Amino acid sequence: MQYRTGKELRELFLGFFESKGCRRLHSFSLTPDDPTLLFTIAGMVPFKPYFLGIKTPEFTRATTSQKCVRTNDIENVGHTARHHTFFEMLGNFSFGDYFKKEVIPWAYEFLTEYIGLEPERLYVTVHVTDDEAYEIWNKTVGIPADHIYRFDEDNFWASGPVGPCGPCSEILYDQGEEYSCGKPTCAPGCDCDRYLEIWNLVFMQFNRAEDGTLTPLPKKNIDTGMGLERLASVVQNVKTDFETDLFRPIIDETCKLVNVKYG
Repeated sequence: MQYRTGKELRELFLGFFESKGCRRLHSFSLTPDDPTLLFTIAGMVPFKPYFLGIKTPEFTRATTSQKCVRTNDIENVGHTARHHTFFEMLGNFSFGDYFKKEVIPWAYEFLTEYIGLEPERLYVTVHVTDDEAYEIWNKTVGIPADHIYRFDEDNFWASGPVGPCGPCSEILYDQGEEYSCGKPTCAPGCDCDRYLEIWNLVFMQFNRAEDGTLTPLPKKNIDTGMGLERLASVVQNVKTDFETDLFRPIIDETCKLVNVKYG
């Protein structure tokens, strides 16, 4: 696996999905025009009107590297190697265009052929009801059955208590035993850093009302999100996101200013 900077990884991702017909868009504001959200917490937030059918986009495929402020899992920040309040989310989107049979093989192609991740270290999860995604991963892509896990709540994604949502498929990278919590039950789904979630493919199919009712969206959509910092930590072979070239120069300069040694 070739060393790449965060800047190179960002460009590689956006260029890859441009080659799949996606329009590259700039990162949107961190404060969205959305009464249900205080901050832009994911790459899909600016596209909610398209998913809901409120607005008709000029294009049906898009890709972004969206700056995000994430507060819904803020209790994990500082306790893991991979959680942040501010980060960049690499994403590709479909508004009633491509769906599972396209996006799953594309994700695998990007990670293995463009990034160089070892296929045997990749695991995936799907929703307990999503036989279609399971079959695509297993039969089309070739992920062995013992590398595919089914979960319920962990594989259903929503941007908030109301709004567009749907089942999802997470791609995990096995970083090795040295990252494990050491428990005999350690496996994909564990909270430790061994099986690192690097990409989430969301199959945006429903709208959730305030009472929890799910109704089908006008069209089936794709919303994916991959943390640039997490991908960089794997590619640059460092133990935490904060030791990647996206953070370490800032940390080193701060250390100089206050005359302390990092670590």
